Amino acid sequence: MLVSGVGNRLLAALPTADLDLLSPDLQTVTLDREEVVSRMGDHTEHVLFPHSGAVSVMVDMANGQTVASAAIGREGAVGTLSVLGPSPAAVTAIVRAEGTASRIPAARFHAAFSRSPAIRHVVQLHFKAMLIQFQLGGACNALHPVQARMARWLLQLHDRINHDVLPLTQDALSQMLGVRRTTVTLLMRNLRASGAIRSERRGEIEIDSSRLAAVACECRDTMRLELENIFSMGAAASTRVFDLPIQ
Repeated sequence: MLVSGVGNRLLAALPTADLDLLSPDLQTVTLDREEVVSRMGDHTEHVLFPHSGAVSVMVDMANGQTVASAAIGREGAVGTLSVLGPSPAAVTAIVRAEGTASRIPAARFHAAFSRSPAIRHVVQLHFKAMLIQFQLGGACNALHPVQARMARWLLQLHDRINHDVLPLTQDALSQMLGVRRTTVTLLMRNLRASGAIRSERRGEIEIDSSRLAAVACECRDTMRLELENIFSMGAAASTRVFDLPIQ
């Protein structure tokens, strides 16, 4: 029987017995806007499972430039790559929209991961979803116009918080897109003129999601479809995987 009422989609996919391996060490924490929950070069101390809000995964370059490579909401987790072995984090994860998450010490998560085929299964689903984002995101950054990419990112955050008012500044968008602030200002002006952005207040952007979708590249829809396919195939295989005994 699957657990209901759990805000994070990965945790909700776990049978009760497997979730119970994690529950004693799970702590509900607040995700504050612009909080750095994982920094490139640091060792992972906790694994986070967001219930709400949105986190962007950032690649930091040696010259100080940054670009976003993935978005994580309640469908995913931050820090699960640490199960592959101790190594410094390769990316930085920053909260873009505040929310809550379940947090567990990385060592405790690793112990449960080694015992439970079901936990390994949902982590595998998450890895597949992140790989799709990294692959499509890399191609998108190289091939698609910056305005289409900005529309995609706004919609990806919208998909995770399910609200038309996005808690974003132009500075944050500049960091995510890897472009100058002046470029973001020009793009915002164009999107306002088209009606894709209804208004912009200090630290907030109100969007018209349907009009913004007409501007965005196909990568947003492709990522959404791939994510749902991954979870659908995972659910179909879950009965066989979850029936394996806990060692």
